[in-house]
Amino acid sequence: MCTVTFITQQNGYCLGMNRDEKLTRAAGLAPTRKKLEGRTVLCPSEPTGGTWIALNDSGASVALINWYSARKKVERNAVSRGEIVNTVGAADSGEYVSARLMDFPLKRVNPFRLIGIFPSSCEVVEWRWNLDRLVQKNARWQTQQWISSGFDEPAAQRVRGREFRSALAHTPAPCPGWLRKLHSSHAPQIGPFSTCMHRSYAATVSYTEIAVSNFVATMRYHSESPCTCSPNHRERICVRKLRR
Repeated sequence: MCTVTFITQQNGYCLGMNRDEKLTRAAGLAPTRKKLEGRTVLCPSEPTGGTWIALNDSGASVALINWYSARKKVERNAVSRGEIVNTVGAADSGEYVSARLMDFPLKRVNPFRLIGIFPSSCEVVEWRWNLDRLVQKNARWQTQQWISSGFDEPAAQRVRGREFRSALAHTPAPCPGWLRKLHSSHAPQIGPFSTCMHRSYAATVSYTEIAVSNFVATMRYHSESPCTCSPNHRERICVRKLRR
């Protein structure tokens, strides 16, 4: 269960992600730097090493959400979906991600949707895997959102999508502050369908925010529900000037 929101900015973009999990699941770890194929990559992580979002020094980012509407599941010896982002975290193009996914043991990975943002070429790409086939969908470089929910995915997409469009209609230019407000929102009411999700045994457990401009990429992270306070961890990396 997650919500990912992409907003375009002058000379860059912002990306916000709420991670929704069972309250019994081990807490994620704050972002750290690592080297992947010569690139500097920032990402939070599971205690076991997997991750759900990454930013690298090309200014590109990738985020993964579970695809609950795809009903098939791996029967045994499943590979964690958290390894997908680790595998493609150094990507600077959709072509790079596609090549890496073709070499990955997808038949052992449960359904997912992977979102890639590549500012040097203004690419927004989504890959969908349902255990039968991998589909690539190219999207326009414009403000948009992706939603998943293990509770009721169609309803969550409908309710959160409506709140997203309403919030977007009331601002001439979305900014990081707008993004944080959206991802901490309990509208239309606190519960399983609010963007900041709360249920008896599951909730939004962290918020990650990425901001990329011509020369600097920043990842901010909050290790609790975003409705509690602002992000409390920040890492920055330098990026080359983005092409336009």
